[in-house]
Formats: sequence, C-alpha cells, structure tokens
Amino acid sequence: MTPVRDARTGSSSRTTLDKATDENFPVAPFFLPRAWRDDLMAVYGFARLVDDIGDGDLAPGGADARHLGVAPADADDRLLMLDAFEADLRRVFDGTPHHPLLKALQPTVRRCSLTPDPFLGLIAANRQDQRVARYETYEELLAYCELSANPVGRLVLAITGTASPERIRRSDAICTALQIVEHLQDVKEDLGRDRIYLPAEDMSRFHVTQADLAAPRGSASVRALVAFEAERAGSLLNEGTPLVGSVHGRLKLLLAGFVAGGRAALDAVAAAGHDVLPGPPKPTKARLMREVGAVLRRARREG
Repeated sequence: MTPVRDARTGSSSRTTLDKATDENFPVAPFFLPRAWRDDLMAVYGFARLVDDIGDGDLAPGGADARHLGVAPADADDRLLMLDAFEADLRRVFDGTPHHPLLKALQPTVRRCSLTPDPFLGLIAANRQDQRVARYETYEELLAYCELSANPVGRLVLAITGTASPERIRRSDAICTALQIVEHLQDVKEDLGRDRIYLPAEDMSRFHVTQADLAAPRGSASVRALVAFEAERAGSLLNEGTPLVGSVHGRLKLLLAGFVAGGRAALDAVAAAGHDVLPGPPKPTKARLMREVGAVLRRARREG
C-alpha cells in the first residue's frame, strides 16, 4: 500500500487507508507509476473516510471530528459530520483544508485538475444513507449508485488522463456492478444498520421479507433473489469490460483488476450457493488472479 504523501497524516487517517486491503479490487497496486499510486490512495482516503462517516465507523477518540471543527461529543451526528466534511472538501479547491486526508488530496486535485462534482456525489450518497434505508425499484438503486460508486471510476479516469464519454459510460457500468456486488456480500451487515439495498419490488417477486434476511442462513427464496441480483451485476460488468481494451499499458492491468475483483466476488457468492447471510463470501487471491487473466484475454480478443 502506498502511504499518503502528507507526513502529518494522523493515526486515524492511517487506519482509514489500511482498509484498502479489504476491498474486492486492488486500490493502488505496486505496478502503477508512483504518482498514480499516490493520487489513487489520496482519492481512496477521501472515499473511505466519507463512507466511514456515513456508516458511523470512524476511529475512536474523536480525531476526525476535531480535524473538521466538530466537538468530539458530536462525532456521532453523521449529518453534522458530513456537512463539516463537505465544508473542508470545498477548502481543497479554494483554500487550505484541515483534515489530513483532505490535505493529502489537495495536490492530486491540483495536478489532475479534478472538479468538486465527483467528491460531492460521494458525500451526497452518504447523506442519502441517513435518510433512505430502502429502495423500491432497481432504477432507484441505480440512481443511488450514480452517487455512491460511479464518481470513483470517473476520478480514476481523470487521474490517468483517459476520460472520454464512452469510457465514462463503461466505467459507470463497472462501478455500479461493484457496488451491487458489495451490497450482496454485505446483506446481513447492512441490515444491522437498518439498510436494505435489495429492491423491494424484487424482494416481493421472490417472496422475501426482511425477517428472511435476518435469518442465520438464506432460504431458497433469498438465495434465488441473490442469484438474480448477481446476474444483473454480471451483466453490468460485461457491459463495462470493453473499457479495459480501450486503454493501454499498466492502466489496462489496473482496470482489469477492478473488473476481475467484481467477477471473483460474484464467483465467491455463487460458490456459497448464493447464501450470503452467514457472512460475506470473499474471493481468494488465486481466484482474483485467474479472473485478471481472463479479463485481459477477453480484452485482447475484442481489441
């Protein structure tokens, strides 16, 4: 893992960055140029921290709140923290931010000419998480993913100087797929936060209730629902995969890793019989590497 450039980054920020190793896909692998790795980790630090604020998973001690000018006693007020975080984000673009992770982000923003929009989208997604705990339709879930996931892919393209309308469209498909896969892996954890990201219309179609999701193991109906949503995610990955063949060099390998991470996670879900309730099915590193090879071979055939 590449450390953030700012030597003043505190222990809570290091804890945030350490979570990169738990993702389904490589965040900033060693084979990338150092500048890209630093920039990707700076963006990851932002994205991970805003999710931790929204999920109430900040490191204990109140350091993040103090950096944002919030009293540690108010650190559990997620909307207040998100407001303070947005105010500090805006200082990245027109001043000097206070939080160490945002200080580390500022050189990336300037060097890559990044705009506030994708960062604001990620904050908006976490605000939505405080107000919306259920999604009636798949279309509503896709609109949420437009805020919660797609900005990350757009930032990767901006950092690497490869953005185009077609690449953004493909990237959005991949990122939405990865978000749906994560939702499938985390059904039980999300329910513990009183959130359900399985569309209500699909739950009704498969005769699945909230009580079914709280069971120790998935019923046949729950597993059929998870398989249905997994197929949707796989279709989105297929739609986005040509992005890999549209770029060259080490960026091709990075994007192949993103797609392969989603495919390997879906394979893990399938290997568990689509029963995600006992715990998140996770792919092995060997499976991930096999999927990377498969994605690269497909990119060569289609290129």
